[in-house]
Amino acid sequence: MRTFAVSALREPPFPARQHDATPRVARESTEWALSHGLIANGHRLHRLRRADAAGLAGRACPEGPVDGLRLLTDLISWLFVMDDACDEDGLGDSPTRLAPTVAALLDVLDGHGERTDAPATAAGPLGEALGDLCRRAHAAGGPVALLRFVGEVREYLLALLWEAANREHGRAPGLAEYVQMRRHTGGVHPSFTLTELAAGALPGATHRTEPSLVALDLLAADLICWCNDVFSYGKEHLGQPDAHNLVAVIAAGRTDGDESSALRAAADRFNEGLTAYLATEAALLATGDDDLRPALIARRNWIRATYDWSLGAARYA
Repeated sequence: MRTFAVSALREPPFPARQHDATPRVARESTEWALSHGLIANGHRLHRLRRADAAGLAGRACPEGPVDGLRLLTDLISWLFVMDDACDEDGLGDSPTRLAPTVAALLDVLDGHGERTDAPATAAGPLGEALGDLCRRAHAAGGPVALLRFVGEVREYLLALLWEAANREHGRAPGLAEYVQMRRHTGGVHPSFTLTELAAGALPGATHRTEPSLVALDLLAADLICWCNDVFSYGKEHLGQPDAHNLVAVIAAGRTDGDESSALRAAADRFNEGLTAYLATEAALLATGDDDLRPALIARRNWIRATYDWSLGAARYA
């Protein structure tokens, strides 16, 4: 599948870079995951190391303070652990099984990650680690960054329940529905927020509601998720097929269900999206608004990072 992805996907025309502190942050983030009980020595530790969260974060955030890179890497590690629990360990097989964990994590978000004297929540290590991420986002960016981050993680968690309901009923979503929900199940938006926070330049409310930036944001999220879907499709369909992949959704919507045609259609969708992204970005750059540049750079970096990281990701081997 990697060979197909390389041949079919257009390489994003952005510079490939990586943060110098990536190896150090990889070690520190693994220790963070161990200290919060997200993983233990053994299979889950091996799985998280293979995922290479720091490799992805270091490409998406190739410069800036190490603390910012650490926070982004820890978020990606948390997302990998949560996704693996749902996709590989059975937590996401049904909404009734997943709901108590989501409720406990929402409780953490409602409290903005603040520690209380209450007993440990049903979310356990996932909740403790999420609380730590919230507190650090608040310390780094204040209430604005915290509220944005909390809202985006909330959307991610609720989207996981949508996936679980589909799995329980053997339901394949339609293409438009999948595209909308994939932006949230991919955890892209909170990752953008922490990347911008690491650069010290979160867009203000005026820019956040600018229609062109909103459109660019959605295009970037789509490109990241679709690139991921094409690269990961082979691994995901070695075992029990999962309908939550762009290739699978396209194949399910075709009368012949042809996999090779669906793969090509998914790649075409990525390539067309990249063309649209470049045109939208060029229009924003032409405004000469320097306050927009950090947000544009963050999205460029993420698109390129996802492509480069996927080329060697052991997670999809």
